[in-house]
Amino acid sequence: MEIDLTSSDLVQAHLSDWKTVADITGEAFAEDPVNQWVFGKPGAIRSMFRVMAREMYLPQGLSHLHPAGGATMWMPPGVDAAPSQVGLFKFALGQLRHGTLGAIKRGMALSDLMQAWHPKEPHMYLFTIGTTRDARGKGVGKGLLAPVLKACDAAGLPVYLENSNPANSGFYATHGFERMGVFEIGGDGSPIMEPMWREAKT
Repeated sequence: MEIDLTSSDLVQAHLSDWKTVADITGEAFAEDPVNQWVFGKPGAIRSMFRVMAREMYLPQGLSHLHPAGGATMWMPPGVDAAPSQVGLFKFALGQLRHGTLGAIKRGMALSDLMQAWHPKEPHMYLFTIGTTRDARGKGVGKGLLAPVLKACDAAGLPVYLENSNPANSGFYATHGFERMGVFEIGGDGSPIMEPMWREAKT
């Protein structure tokens, strides 16, 4: 699937950009209800995204950067979105350094839940989209989505994501995503995840 970035402000991130991608994402998710509940500290959230960017999404998936301060991490169809054993080990080390043992357990449990909800039908998976605080409200999110959604439409490929912040539901809905359901990440009034699906537009 070819993604045309020529009419956008985006650049494709390379493996050497893993820290930039992860740190933008970590800042974007620092106040996210799910990530706060699971990891607690901003440093622990950032550490998790550094592992995911370096070990999974940049070498195996697709990532774009926006010069105003935005980043995405995608996984195309046919690639296993589950963390590798090496990735899980580095995740645990990062949490022991920046977070807590409880964060490791909660993070692993959340990963299992996300895998259980993950559709089997071929699709493009949006793991994260985020902007820095200074870039919010400037159309960066829309700019990050547009080229990939256009390419998915041309290829007849649906898109899947898990929304971890109810405040973002409207943003995703305006781009054609529909709720598949909701699940609590830990019970007892814990935050919810909202799996969302977007059919290709013809």
